[in-house]
Amino acid sequence: MKFFRYTIAVLFALLATSCAALGQAPSNKLAFEVATVKPAAPLDMQRLAADAQAGRMPKLGQQLDAARATYSYMSLDALIAMAYHMRVYQISGPAWLKDTRFDIEAKYPDGATKDDVPTMLQALLQERFKLDAHRSSQEQKVLALVTGKSGPKMKEATTVPAPIDPNSPLKPGERQIDGLDGPVRMQMHSDGSSTINMGAKGTITQKFNAQDRTFHIQSDAVSMTGLAGMLSNFFSQMGGANSRQVVDMTGVKGYYQIDLELSFSDLMSLVQAQGFGPPPSPGGDRNANSVPVASDPGGGTSLFQSVEKLGLKMENRKAIVEQLVVDHIEKTPTEN
Repeated sequence: MKFFRYTIAVLFALLATSCAALGQAPSNKLAFEVATVKPAAPLDMQRLAADAQAGRMPKLGQQLDAARATYSYMSLDALIAMAYHMRVYQISGPAWLKDTRFDIEAKYPDGATKDDVPTMLQALLQERFKLDAHRSSQEQKVLALVTGKSGPKMKEATTVPAPIDPNSPLKPGERQIDGLDGPVRMQMHSDGSSTINMGAKGTITQKFNAQDRTFHIQSDAVSMTGLAGMLSNFFSQMGGANSRQVVDMTGVKGYYQIDLELSFSDLMSLVQAQGFGPPPSPGGDRNANSVPVASDPGGGTSLFQSVEKLGLKMENRKAIVEQLVVDHIEKTPTEN
């Protein structure tokens, strides 16, 4: 169970980085000077869990410096989202986009900066994977986040979240990534919990409770738009029927304290959907750790029930949403 606790911390750090992106790409067409693209090797979960236990952030996802961009164990849909300044759940394409992962190392051309990375990543995906995609805003099935019959049951936040100063010093073990709405800072703790500071959107803590085998997502201050985005990320990563976007239709303004609970069964569905899995049993039976998958929306998953405890609910509706539709993409990139 200890191994599992730190594995979960690693998983959610990876999900956080895969949902990150840089600022809006400039219009000029640039390309990486040199780039290598390789299929990602299976993760060494023992090593990553040991890093998490020591409070070290795993080097997964996007990492940028002044001259190079590195993408570690990144799914194709996450790479596409970063390139087009969108969130993963807005990418519409083959199901295998979530399962196919790559390691990429790329060098900027002279004069390029971090702000040029989205454009250069677009060019790389178009050249090496033959990506052809278009933006589309149309009516889609969504999950509407609305208030329950008795209204919200959340406590109002006592403080208003402040934006992150990207130039302020990092805490020990803290890592900063560039999100769609500004910088995001993540930190792992030795007890297996993790903290994600989203600046003006609030700070989220994530922790696995070994006693009742539940996963808690807590925040002292989050907006309903931020909550809807968080839920969208979860359902997108779970895949299947749960992959619909969650849209805030509560009409509730301000910031609130929340505590969401994910059951062990639903948590394992998320773990397995991301290609993670508990270690084999001592007897070598790989089926010994199997668990049922999460139920469909409206079917009573723990996350739905947890949202209802906040005086909210999610309903099947239709809404105009923006998507990036992948018209064509190759599974295997051209040679380096």
